[in-house]
Amino acid sequence: MTPAAPDLVVPDTSCLIALTGIGRLDILQSLYTSLAVPRAVLREFGDALPEWIVTEDLSGAARPLANALSSTLGPGESEAIALAAQRPGALVVLDDRRARRVARDMGLRLTGTVGVLLRAKREGLVASVSRALAQAEDVGFRVSTALHDEALRLAAESDEDR
Repeated sequence: MTPAAPDLVVPDTSCLIALTGIGRLDILQSLYTSLAVPRAVLREFGDALPEWIVTEDLSGAARPLANALSSTLGPGESEAIALAAQRPGALVVLDDRRARRVARDMGLRLTGTVGVLLRAKREGLVASVSRALAQAEDVGFRVSTALHDEALRLAAESDEDR
């Protein structure tokens, strides 16, 4: 059974940078109907975002969570997790291993940039996950060898598909 579509998707800075770096930020708009980032992600991204990505302030209850998380995570990850936590049903897009562990422990719906690329391939938005990952790595996005290999396996590709 396919999980229900998220009410809101909260991408972290690394996802925005990677997809912008390969010229495919549009993938997020094509895959998800509602996207929002907290102010810390906007600051870290450092550039204007398209109007279809809304900047959303943390609620009063989410601010203490973000502050507590910031002792071990970066500001963008902390606020992305807090924003997703304040919006039941949200999907948070995180690549940092520690941030992913925290989000998972909190019971949040979670994916990463690689997961977004895999879904984009399933939906016909990218021809090759291998090529997209190679382009993202060229702009500084890093994945472990194990994650890279698993992504290619799930995409039914090889490095020759670049």
